[in-house]
Amino acid sequence: MASKVVYKKKAASHVSTDYRSLHSKHVVKRQQAVGYLRKSTCNSVSQVKAQATEAMAEPAYTVPEFRQRSTEEVEEYQRVSTHVGKGLAAIQEELHRMRMATKAQVDNLAIKREVQERMSRKVDLYEEGNKLPDFLVALRPHTVWEKTPVKLYCTVHGHPRPVVSWFKDGVPVNPLNAPGKYKIESKYGVHGLIISRSAVSDTAEYSAVASNPFGTATSKATVTVKRPAGGAGESCQLGLVPRLTQMHPSKLEVTLLERFSVSFGVEGGSISLACSMVVVPDLPNLPPLAHWYRDDHLMKAGPLAEMKVGGGLARLNLPRLAKDDEGLYTLRIYTKEGTTEHSAYLFVQDAVPSVAGAPGAPMSVKVFDINMDFALVSWKPPNTTNEAAVSGYFVDRCEAGSDHWVQCNDTPVKVCKYPVTGLTLGQAVHFRVRAVNSAGISRPSRRSQKVTAADPAESERLQGTGEGVPSTPGQVVATRNTKSSVFVQWEASKVPNSLLGYYIDARPAGSKLWQPCNHKPFRHTRFVVHGLVPGETYVFRVQAVNLFGLSAESQESSPIAVEPALATPSSPFGITLLSCNGSSMTLAWKSPKHCGGSHVNAYYVDRRNADKLQWKEVNVSAIKERVYTVEGLTEGNFYEFKVQAGNMAGVGVPSEASKPMKCEAWTMAEPGPAFDLSFSEVRSDSLVILWKAPVYTGASAVTGYLVEMAKKGSSDFTAVNQDAVSHRYLQVGGLEAGETYVFRVRSVNADGVGKASQVSEPILAKALPGTQEIVCGVDEQTGDIFLSLEACEISETSQFVWSKNYKGIGDCPRLSASADGRTSRLTFTSPDKDDLGRYSVVVTDTDGVSASHTLTEDALNTMLELSHAIRNPIVPLKHGLNYEILEKGHVRFWLQATKLSAAASYRFIVNDKEVTSGEGQKISHDAKTGVIQMTVEHFTRANEGTYTVQIHDGKAKNQTSLVLVGDVFKAALTEAEFQRKEHLRKLGPHFSEYLYFTVAEDCTVLLACKVANVKKETKFTWYKEDEEIVLETAPNAMSGSVALPIPQFSRKDQGVYKATLSDDKGKDTSLFEVSGQVFDDIINAIAKIAGTSASELVLQCTPEGIRLQCYMTYYTEEMKTVWKHRDSKIASSEKMRIGGTAEMAWMQICDPSDKEKGQYTIEISDGVNVYARSFDLSGQAYTDAYEEYLRLKAAAFAEKNRGRVVGGLPDVVTIMEHKSLSLTCTVWGEPTPEVTWFKNEQEVASCEHTKVTFEGGKFASLVITQVTSDDSGKYSINVRNKYGGEFVEITVSVYRHGEPIPEPKLGQPKTAAPAASKTSTPVPPPKTPTPTPPKSQTPSMKSPTPSMKSPTPSMKSPTPSMKSPTPSMKSPTPASTPVPKSPTPGPKSPTPTRSVKSPTPTSRFLKSPTPK
Repeated sequence: MASKVVYKKKAASHVSTDYRSLHSKHVVKRQQAVGYLRKSTCNSVSQVKAQATEAMAEPAYTVPEFRQRSTEEVEEYQRVSTHVGKGLAAIQEELHRMRMATKAQVDNLAIKREVQERMSRKVDLYEEGNKLPDFLVALRPHTVWEKTPVKLYCTVHGHPRPVVSWFKDGVPVNPLNAPGKYKIESKYGVHGLIISRSAVSDTAEYSAVASNPFGTATSKATVTVKRPAGGAGESCQLGLVPRLTQMHPSKLEVTLLERFSVSFGVEGGSISLACSMVVVPDLPNLPPLAHWYRDDHLMKAGPLAEMKVGGGLARLNLPRLAKDDEGLYTLRIYTKEGTTEHSAYLFVQDAVPSVAGAPGAPMSVKVFDINMDFALVSWKPPNTTNEAAVSGYFVDRCEAGSDHWVQCNDTPVKVCKYPVTGLTLGQAVHFRVRAVNSAGISRPSRRSQKVTAADPAESERLQGTGEGVPSTPGQVVATRNTKSSVFVQWEASKVPNSLLGYYIDARPAGSKLWQPCNHKPFRHTRFVVHGLVPGETYVFRVQAVNLFGLSAESQESSPIAVEPALATPSSPFGITLLSCNGSSMTLAWKSPKHCGGSHVNAYYVDRRNADKLQWKEVNVSAIKERVYTVEGLTEGNFYEFKVQAGNMAGVGVPSEASKPMKCEAWTMAEPGPAFDLSFSEVRSDSLVILWKAPVYTGASAVTGYLVEMAKKGSSDFTAVNQDAVSHRYLQVGGLEAGETYVFRVRSVNADGVGKASQVSEPILAKALPGTQEIVCGVDEQTGDIFLSLEACEISETSQFVWSKNYKGIGDCPRLSASADGRTSRLTFTSPDKDDLGRYSVVVTDTDGVSASHTLTEDALNTMLELSHAIRNPIVPLKHGLNYEILEKGHVRFWLQATKLSAAASYRFIVNDKEVTSGEGQKISHDAKTGVIQMTVEHFTRANEGTYTVQIHDGKAKNQTSLVLVGDVFKAALTEAEFQRKEHLRKLGPHFSEYLYFTVAEDCTVLLACKVANVKKETKFTWYKEDEEIVLETAPNAMSGSVALPIPQFSRKDQGVYKATLSDDKGKDTSLFEVSGQVFDDIINAIAKIAGTSASELVLQCTPEGIRLQCYMTYYTEEMKTVWKHRDSKIASSEKMRIGGTAEMAWMQICDPSDKEKGQYTIEISDGVNVYARSFDLSGQAYTDAYEEYLRLKAAAFAEKNRGRVVGGLPDVVTIMEHKSLSLTCTVWGEPTPEVTWFKNEQEVASCEHTKVTFEGGKFASLVITQVTSDDSGKYSINVRNKYGGEFVEITVSVYRHGEPIPEPKLGQPKTAAPAASKTSTPVPPPKTPTPTPPKSQTPSMKSPTPSMKSPTPSMKSPTPSMKSPTPSMKSPTPASTPVPKSPTPGPKSPTPTRSVKSPTPTSRFLKSPTPK
C-alpha cells in the first residue's frame, strides 16, 4: 500500500459528505415547494407566502409517489446514518439552520415572482399583441484608463422577452474563454457586460443584439482604453484617477482558480504549494493580502518557508522538508467580500534510513525552562510500523553559527524529554534528537530554534505529571469518503497521560505489512486517509503517543473498500437539440460527472418558455435513457430546458438552463447532429472517440461521419479523417502528450454534410496512472481462450462493459464475461475466425478506465494450438531423448521434462522390450530437475536399436524416442570404446595434454606436452621420423610439462614427431605431424613475432647494386613476405633479387636506374595481420646511393683484373751449394701484368748466373745456376698492371755439402738494408713486430715474415695507383697476421710484405633509420 495519506480540514466537511442523502431530501422538498408556488401565481402575495410557509412545514410535507424511497433505500439511508454516532446532534442543528434559510429564500422568491407577474400583466394591458425588441436605454460609449473596470448597460423591451447576445467587433463575447475577465448580467430587463480588467486591447466597438421570434435590434457603443503617457501630461491625466496605491488589499476582488491539492513529500526534499487567482483590479504595486497557516497556526516567512504573492499567483515553497512540516495548510486571502481560502493536507514521509531497519527521525524539538546552565529539551517520538521499537534517544547540541554537533547524553534516554546541563551564560545553541532501536540510529531531527542561556525568567514549562504511555485508543470505525480516501474515527484514549496525538496505520486486507498514514502525531480523533488505491480494501489501526512513547495498537477496524461516499449525483450537462418537428423537440444530454456512489437510474426534465420564469415538469416517470422527446410544444416559441439526475440517494441538483431553442420543424436535406460524444482508451498520443447516430437523418440515410478536432481554447478545427467512416467510432492518433483537445462530429448523407455536433468536453491526452492493456491468453487449467483487463481503479458501482468493434456484445452465446475484483475476463466458448476483430472494455463510474485489443488470425491460431495442448495435456519436455558418452565408456540415455510431480511414472523400451534397472544398466530420475536417465555400463554391438521412454504424470503423458542404428550407432560405439581405452590409459603414465606447439619470443619453436601420473622412474623419449632425438639435457617428466626446442625453424624441420612415456605401470605415446596446415600455423606464429620486431628498411650499396635490408628476430624464406615497389608486387629476377639470412630479409636492385626510384615496402603476413616497413628511394637518398654503387662497382672491377700471382711459389727454399734453383709461378692480370724479381729488395737483372723469364704472359721464372751462399736471402716477385698488383716473397737458404740443413731464418738478408726510397716514411724501431703505416700512401717496410701464400682478394679494395711498383695502402696490415721477431731489416726498397695489397675501404651505408 502506498503510504500517501491525507485528511480534510474540518469535521464539517465530513458531515456534509456523509449526509448528502439528508440534504437531497431537503432539496426535494424545496423543489416541490417551488413547483407548488408556480401553480399559485394567481393568488395574492399573502396567500403565496402562507402556502410557502405551509409547504416548508415538516408535518404537512408529502413526497410524491414517483420520488418516494423504497424499503431498500430507507435501509441504506439508515445504515449510512448509523455511522454518524456522536455527530447526530450537530447534524440536526445544521439541517434546522438550512431549513430556515431555505424557507426565507422561498418566501423572497415567491414575493418577487408575484410582483414581476403583476407588473407584467399591468404592462400587457397597454400592449397590443406581440412586439419587436426595442432598446429603451441604449449603450453609451466609455473612455477609461487601463486596468479600470468598464460597465456597459442597456434596457430592452419586447414580447416575447428578447434574448440579448454581446459582441466585440462582431465576435461573440464568451466569458469562459477569459475567466474573470467578462461578466454578463441580465436582471429585470436590464442587461449588462462588465469588463473587470480593461486593457488597451479591449478598445473596440461593443454591441448588444436582442432577438425574439419577431425580429432583432442592435445597440452599439465604443470603448476606448488609454494608457497614461509620460511627462507632465501623465501627471495631469493621472490626477483624474483615484490614488490606487493607497487602496487597502481587502478592497480587491480575488477569485481562486487552480488550487493546490493533497501533496506528498519526503524528508530532505522540497515542495511548492501554489494557487492561481484573478485579482480585480490587478495592480502590480498592490498584491492581495495572503496568509499561510499550518494546522491553524499562522506561518512566518523564513529560510524554511518562502512565501510569494503577485502576478496572479500565491506560492509557498518549503525547501528543506521535515516531518515537522506535515499538516493541514491553508491559504487565506482577504477580499472585498471578506476572505477566501483553500486548504489541503501535506504529508511528509520518512527519508530512507542510513541503516536498514532504523527508526524514523523524531520531530517537534522544543526547549523549555532555560536557565544560566540548564535547559529542558522535549520532542515527539516517530511512528514505528514494521521497524523495531524505539529503545531510546540521543540529544545533540551545537553553537549557533556552527555545524559541529556534540552528543549530550552517553546512554539513550527512554522518554521524550531530557535536561541538558553545562550551558554557558549568554551562549546561543541549537538542539536536535536522534532515535535508537536494535537496528541502528535514525536520521537527526530538524534542529530546534536558537536558544540562549540566561538568568531564570518566566518561561513556558513542560506540563504533564502522568507517568507511562497513554492507554490504547478505543474502537476504530472507517467509512467511505472519496474514491481514493477513507474517513477514520476512533475513541480517544481514556488515560491520555499528556497525550501528544495519534498515529494511524493502514494495510491492504490480506497483507501483513502496515504502512503509516501520518508521520506527525494528530491530536483529533478523526482523520481522512488519502492516497489509497481505488477499489482496494483496507484495515486501519490507531496508536496514541506521548513523551514516554507509543501505546499498544488498537483493535483493527472492519475492512472497508475505498469508494466514494453515497450522495446524490451531480447535475447533467450539455443539453442539445437532436430533432424538431414543430410540435415536439428531441433532446439529449450528458451524464453527470459524479454519480454519487451509486448508479444514476432516473432523469427528470423541466421546461419553460424563454420569456417566462416558471418551470414546468415534463416527465413524471423517471427517464432511464439520456434522450427524450418533449411533446406538446408550440411552433415558433423559444424554450429552455434543464435536467436533474437521480440515484438511490435522491435527486441531484438541476443542470443549468439550456440556451433558448426555437421550436421549428427541421426540413433540411442534410442529417442532424450526432450526439453523446464520449472517449475511450485515452493515452498520451491517441484516443478513441465514440458517438451516437443522429436522430434526424435528413432526406436520405446517413452514410458516414467526419470527425474534427481542435486544441482547447481554439476555434480552429481540423479534420481528423478525410474520408467519411461508416462506423460510429474512430481512433485518433498523433496527439501531443499532455495537450487538451476538443472534438465534434458531422454526419454525412447523399445530400451533403450535416451540422456539427455539440463540442465535446475537453479531453487531456494522458493515460491514467497505472493504466493496463488488455491481455490475451489461454487459461492454464481449462484451456479457454480469454481477454483480460486489470483496472487501475474501480468503484463499488463499477461495471466492465465489453464490446466488439465498439458494439455491445449483449448475451452473445459465443462469449461470456466475468469479473473478480479489479479484473474482468471475456472468455470465448468456441473460438474461430468469426471471433476476429477489435474488442474493447470500459469500466463505468471511473475516470475513463478503458482498453482495447485486436484479435488477429495468427494470434488466434497460436492460442488454439495452446488451448488444444492444455485440454489434451502432455508432459512438456525441455529436451527429448538423447545420449552421451561418459568416462569408462559408459553410455547415458537421458531426457528432461519441464516439470515432474512426485507421482510421475515412466518406462524405458529398447527394441520393443521394456528394460528395468539391473545388472548392466541403471535407471533413475530427479523430480526437481525433471531428468530421467538410463546408464548402460557395457555398450556393445548388441545395444544397437531404437530407444523409447514413455512418461505418465497425472492426466498428462508423453513419449520420446531415439533411433541408434547404422552410422550413428557406429560413431557412438567408437566413442564409447575410445573412452574405455582412455580410462585404461590414464591408469598409468599418460599425456594429460598431447603434443602441441608454441613459439618463443626468439622465434624458437617448442613442441610441448603435459604429462600426469608419472614418477622418477618414468622414461620420456623424443623421436622424429622414428629416430630418437638426444638432447643435451634429458627431459624432466616430473615437472609435468616437457618441451622440445626447434631453433631457426624451416622446411627441413617438417616431419612426424613422437613423444613416449613409459614405466612399470604402462606406456603412452603422443604424435605430432609438422606439415601441411600445422606447418603453416607455425610459420604464421613465427611471422607474427618477426613482423612485430621488424626494423625499418636500411639501405646498403654493393658493387652489384643497391640493397634494402630489414632486420628482425628471425627470418626464413617460408614466411609470407612480399616486396612492393610503388604498391606493385616485386618478383625475384635478375634485375630484382630477393633473399635473406636468419637475421634479415633483403632485396637488391641490380644495375639501378631512374626507373627503380620510388617507395619500397616489405610486407610480412602472419595469416591475420600484415606488418609493413617502407623506404622512399628517391630524391637525395637515391642520388647518394647511386654514387656509392658506382664507386664500389669500379673498385670491384679493378680488384678483379689487377695483376696477381696465381700459384707455384713456395714460402721457404733450402738448397745445397752448387745446385740449380728454379722459382717458377703462374701469374694473371688483364691486361697482362709486368713481372719484376727482387732479391733483398733489389731488382734482379737477368744474367748467366741468374736467368729471368716470362713466357706467354702467364709463366714467370727465376733460375739460379750453381747457387752459392751468396744467393741466400729474401726473394720477391712483383706482378702489376694498370689496376694494381701484389708482392710474393720467398726466403732462400743455401748450405754447404756435409753441413746440417740449417733452420731457415725467414727474411734474413745478408746485406744491410738500403735507404728508404723517396716515397718511404721513417721506419719504426725493429722491436715492433708488426709495423703499422700511417693512412697516407706509405709503402710497407721490409719484413722477414712472409705473408699468406694465397691471399683472398677483397671485392671492396679501392683502385690502386697506376704504374707504381709500390701499391697504395689506405689501411695497415691486419693485426691477425703473425710476424715473428727478426733482425733489423733494412728498408732497401718499398717492397711490401708477401701478398700485400690495397685494403678494402670502409663501405658507406645509407639507412633510414638505423635498426635497433
